[in-house]
Amino acid sequence: MKNRQEISVLSNDELFILYKKEELPIYFGELYRRYIPMMYGLCLKYLSNETDAQDAVMDLFEEVSQKVKQYDIDNFHSWLYSVAKNHCLHRLRKIKQTHFVNLDETIMENGDFFTLLDKEKSSEEESALMFCMNELGEEQQKSIHYFYYENKSYADIVSLTGYTLEKVKSYIQNGKRNLKNCIMRVLKIQ
Repeated sequence: MKNRQEISVLSNDELFILYKKEELPIYFGELYRRYIPMMYGLCLKYLSNETDAQDAVMDLFEEVSQKVKQYDIDNFHSWLYSVAKNHCLHRLRKIKQTHFVNLDETIMENGDFFTLLDKEKSSEEESALMFCMNELGEEQQKSIHYFYYENKSYADIVSLTGYTLEKVKSYIQNGKRNLKNCIMRVLKIQ
């Protein structure tokens, strides 16, 4: 086994390979230590609280040291970033209790009107929908696009756009209403 000084000159890839091969905590400890600034910055971005971010970085040390043995990882940096991001999103869901979507919300968001988004459309309906989507403000347009066309969750949209959860819900609800009104006007539906 190498001492700390010998380990400090190894590259991240070398440390990762040695840890996967020998499973010695000293290799993982050095590797993780190098990523603490990135992890802390990421956690702070998502959790918006220094203490929570510090706690998350410590929790992730234990989580990652176990998970790294279970997966075939090609790029440790990218993998670690994803694990940290998911950890933070999980913490946010737990804290805010927003990880469950009420069935009524799902029905409301995908109500009768929005069958236009998931059924065959006439060219007139398609044109009206495209025209009206372009009439929406950027926030509503992005939120509706992610939610309906890319099947993203509220949490995903928050992550992708930086909008708050309340804003995402509002943009989708108001955007849906604005789309409905616009399409009815364009198609001259009473």
